Amino acid sequence: MNMDEQTGERGDSFLLEVVKASGEAIENCYQCQKCAAGCPVAYSMDILPNQILRHIQYGHREKVLSSKTIWICASCYTCGVRCPNNVSIAKIMDTLRHLAIQEGVKLGEKDVSTFHSVFLDSIKSNGRVYELGLIFNFKNKTRDFLKDRELGWKMFRRGKIKLLPPGFKGKKEIREIFNTYKKGSSG
Repeated sequence: MNMDEQTGERGDSFLLEVVKASGEAIENCYQCQKCAAGCPVAYSMDILPNQILRHIQYGHREKVLSSKTIWICASCYTCGVRCPNNVSIAKIMDTLRHLAIQEGVKLGEKDVSTFHSVFLDSIKSNGRVYELGLIFNFKNKTRDFLKDRELGWKMFRRGKIKLLPPGFKGKKEIREIFNTYKKGSSG
C-alpha cells in the first residue's frame, strides 16, 4: 500500500487509475532517471519525468495534474526508448493531460488546454497538424492575435508554414481512432 506523504492517505487509487487508463506498468519504475537524462525538454519542466512517476506512485494527484510538465512533454518517446523497463512515459503524460482536462484542474501553463484541443482538432480534420490552421484557430480562441506575428511571418516567408493543408488518405481511420478514444474515455 502506498501512503501519501503529504496527507497520509492511500495513494493506490490514483496509481491504479493511471495504470488502467495508460496501460503502463508505472510500478516498474525504479527511478534510474534515464528518462529525465534523455528528455529534450526537461529544462522547462517543473517536475522531471521520473519524479512524475514517483508522485503518481505516492498518490499525489493534484501535484501531478497541475504540473507544467505534463503539458511541456513533447511526446517524442525518448524516455520510453531509454527506459530499461519499457515504461512509456509519453503515454502516461497523455493520460495525465486527459485527466487534468476531465477534472477541470487549473493547469500549469496558460492556454495549454486550448492549444491541446486545437492541436487534436487539426489532426482529426487533416490527418496531421496543419500549422496555419492550428495557429489561426489557437489565436482566434485565445484572442492573442499580435503575439508571435513576426515569427509567424518569418516562418511563412521561409516556406515553413503552408497556405493549404496537406492532402491525406485515411480520414475515416483517423476519425475512427478519435471516436474509439472518445468512447473509451467516457465509459
